[in-house]
Amino acid sequence: MGVLTRCVLVLTAGLACVAPVANASPDVAQVISAAPGPGRAVELVVHSAAMGKAVTVAVLPAADRAAKAPVLYLLNGVDGGGARSGDWREGGNWLTRTDADPFFADKQVTVVMPIGGAGSYYADWRADDPVLGRQRWTTFLTRELPRLIDAEFHGSGANAVAGVSMAGTAAFQLALAAPQLYRAVGSYSGCVSTSGPQGHAIVNTVVSGQNGDPVNMWGQPGDPLWAANDPFLHAERLRGLAIYVSSGNGLPGGLDTVNGPGVHGDSMKLVDQLVIGGALDAVTALCTQQLATRFGELKIPATVDLRPDGTHSWGYWREDLRKSWPVFAQALRVG
Repeated sequence: MGVLTRCVLVLTAGLACVAPVANASPDVAQVISAAPGPGRAVELVVHSAAMGKAVTVAVLPAADRAAKAPVLYLLNGVDGGGARSGDWREGGNWLTRTDADPFFADKQVTVVMPIGGAGSYYADWRADDPVLGRQRWTTFLTRELPRLIDAEFHGSGANAVAGVSMAGTAAFQLALAAPQLYRAVGSYSGCVSTSGPQGHAIVNTVVSGQNGDPVNMWGQPGDPLWAANDPFLHAERLRGLAIYVSSGNGLPGGLDTVNGPGVHGDSMKLVDQLVIGGALDAVTALCTQQLATRFGELKIPATVDLRPDGTHSWGYWREDLRKSWPVFAQALRVG
């Protein structure tokens, strides 16, 4: 019986349930504790044997918790969805910046949101980083976590993965790393290509922005690992997946107003969204168009939404998630 199974009644009462940590093995990934999160969320603390640390994972259970359900893994952007305070509820992530909780409340799908992995591309790094530490996110997300989630939440074996910005790239990389695990993959305002001058520049900016060293991830520019982790180069291997990609083009859109989502009347936040967010989606629009062209050349079916405006911000990603859900639902066979 799993930790969460033993804790169902306690969680229903709104209390935390903690497993006997003394029994935890450093060589086995396992759920250490479960506690009620905000809304419908269950907050798990999972020991990752691959990374040798605890990882917080927020889970939105399926509508019928007793029945089998597919799993949608939602990945956060460059900061991993955390906050400086250490409390993910104060960070920018799928559960704090979108309506993912109520949106999925009536759907027979378990939604899983890992917290952490800032600047990591959710990859397995070739070397430990002095600042970011041991990064083995691919192993955690494709081998360790799915087994635990399926056991605790009656997983059906059908999975999808989607992410924003940095995680939009990572979602495709995970699909390449575990081709039998996912049925659908989504990228919102991501830049999938990681090799070549453009890819190097973007990856270096993302990783170094979190004070990490990209050399510890895939080696020096030109190392074969850069090309090996480039979904654009290996797009043929994505054939058969349900694919959804989207991006704004950086021009101000209907959500880029002082009263828009996440701005809350703060004119400085709006300026940042327009300037920084505008520049970022101008870049991801080019990346998304290149990927769409690549899929077209290979005759790989994909749903591509290149919006006529919009910035790199959560209000648009909320809409992207809603638009992409029918694609995921069909692949996951959710009625």
